[in-house]
Amino acid sequence: MNEKLRSIINKTLLPVAALLIVLGVWYVVCESGSVPQFLLPSPQAVWQAFLKDRQLLMKHARVTLTETFIGLFFGIIIGFLSAVVMDRFSIVRKMLYPLIIITQTIPTVAIAPLLVLWLGYKMLPKIVLIVLIVFFPIAIGLLEGFQSVDADTVNLMRSMGAKRLQIFRIVKMPSALGHFFSGLKISVSYAVVGAVLAEWLGGTEGLGCYMTRVRKAYAYDKMFAVIILISVISLLMIWLTDMLQKSLMPWEKVNKKRRLPT
Repeated sequence: MNEKLRSIINKTLLPVAALLIVLGVWYVVCESGSVPQFLLPSPQAVWQAFLKDRQLLMKHARVTLTETFIGLFFGIIIGFLSAVVMDRFSIVRKMLYPLIIITQTIPTVAIAPLLVLWLGYKMLPKIVLIVLIVFFPIAIGLLEGFQSVDADTVNLMRSMGAKRLQIFRIVKMPSALGHFFSGLKISVSYAVVGAVLAEWLGGTEGLGCYMTRVRKAYAYDKMFAVIILISVISLLMIWLTDMLQKSLMPWEKVNKKRRLPT
């Protein structure tokens, strides 16, 4: 089979087929009447609810995306700086690494209401929560990437008179990019969920607030519509991250071709 055709089937046709199967099963279950309509709205009802409230959904989505991108930006910066410092100073790594792990053992659902209580109902507590969620996979991924650099390559650079910053720029950072993007893909999906969760527990705008209102009104068709919208946003952000990785790491495509079985 042609390699290009195989790639299209694996990356496009198979996921679309799986999605169509899920929609088909969903439609059949709703049409059979085995589940009450108010508990499980049909795909048509969800689509109609989305069209009816699309302007309101887009308004709330803009707020959620604003919080997500701001939180992602600061989370990436803090995660990057933490990884660099821990890689440079072993004593800092020994002190900070356990604390970073401990921060991830605290349930997000427990932190969010506290942040809302301390910082108010506006955008700040949502951004802080996203930063706390995002920086962990970024920091740990980059640190592992920095630590996995070939020691012989670093020694060769030093023997050639390379300074510490040059070694970081030429050797360490390119080697850690794969780990960085793996962490970033996790972060972008968690960031959206974190923003929605924070809005759910306290706020006046955003998709989480919209979900709270329609849930209290037992409008489950609208509830499903916003859930699907959040999933689509997360998938789009992961796809954009993947495109960014391919543009910044063109050598990965060459390496994959070399690894393909002949």
